[in-house]
Amino acid sequence: MAISSDGCKSLNHPYVTVELKVAEYSGQVQNKVFEMTIPEFQHFSKQFKEMSAALENV
Repeated sequence: MAISSDGCKSLNHPYVTVELKVAEYSGQVQNKVFEMTIPEFQHFSKQFKEMSAALENV
């Protein structure tokens, strides 16, 4: 994933807002929203890629 913006240079602390839709065991879907710094998001993205690769092997 790549993100670009002309406005990022003017931000003191850029961050990423993430919204996930999580399905509960009961079938109910909930939205989870949280913010991360750019390094946190990069680590989060890497972990998701690793989980995706692991699930492909199951």
